[in-house]
Amino acid sequence: MFGNYLIGLREGLEASLVVCILVAYLVKTESRGALRPVWLGIGIACTISLAFGALLTFGTQELTFEAQELLGGSLSIISVGLVTWMVFWMKKTARHLKGELEGKLDAALAMGTGALVATAFLAVGREGLETALFVWASVRASGEGSSAPLIGVLLGIATAIFLGWLFYRGALKINLAKFFKWTGGMLVIVAAGVLAYGVHDLQEAGFLDGLHDKAFDISSAIPPDSWYGVLLKGVFNFQPDPTVYQLAVWSLYLVVVLALFLLPARPKAAPAPKEPTPARG
Repeated sequence: MFGNYLIGLREGLEASLVVCILVAYLVKTESRGALRPVWLGIGIACTISLAFGALLTFGTQELTFEAQELLGGSLSIISVGLVTWMVFWMKKTARHLKGELEGKLDAALAMGTGALVATAFLAVGREGLETALFVWASVRASGEGSSAPLIGVLLGIATAIFLGWLFYRGALKINLAKFFKWTGGMLVIVAAGVLAYGVHDLQEAGFLDGLHDKAFDISSAIPPDSWYGVLLKGVFNFQPDPTVYQLAVWSLYLVVVLALFLLPARPKAAPAPKEPTPARG
C-alpha cells in the first residue's frame, strides 16, 4: 500500500504543482480572464486520464487469460519506461519547472484561448495518462482483488492535492529538487518490482520461457499471506518465489537505474574566455 501511496503522492504532486504554477502566474499577471480556458484544459486532461484508467481496468476483462497477461506485462514494461524517463526528466528540470511553464503560458496568452486550453491540457495530461498507466500496472503487481493498493493511490493523490493547495497559498515551501530526488529514488525501487511482475505476466502468457525456473523459493519463511509478506509486497512488490528472469531483470534495472539516478549532476562548464581582438595599425 505504501508503494502505491508514494506513486499517488509523487505523480499527484507533480500535477498539483503544475496547476498551482499556471494559476498563480495568471493571477499574478492580472490575466484572470485566461483562468477559464486553463481550467477547461485541466478538466479535459483529468477526464481523459480517468477514462484511460477505466479502459485499462474494465476493457481487458473480456480477453482470454493469455491475452490479459500479455497485455498486462507489455503495459507494465511500458509504464516502467515512462516513469523512469519522468524520474530523470524531473531530476533535471525541477529547479527550472516554474520558469519553463510560465514561458509556455506567455506564448499561449499571445496566441489566444485555444492555445491556453492546449497548454494546460498538455501540461497536466501527460502526468495524468502516465499516472493512470503506472498506477494500473502497480495495482496489478501489488495485489489483484484487494482494495488496499487503490486506497493507497487515492490517499497519495489526496495528500498531493492538499500539499499543492498549501503551496499555492504560500503556507508551504517545497525544495523541489530534494523532494523529487528522494521520492524518485523510492519510485525506482517500486518500478523495479512492477517490471519484474511484468516479466512474470509475459511468462504466464507464454511469450517468455522460464515460468517454472525459480531463482529461489522462501515462501515458507515469508508466506505471501502473512502480515510481513503483504507489507513487503505492498511496499516493494516483493515476491518470495521469483523466476530467474524476474530476478535478473529486477536486479539489472535496480542497480543500473538507481546508480545513474543517484549520480550528482555535472556542473555546467564555464564559457571559454574570448580572445582579445588584435589591434590594427
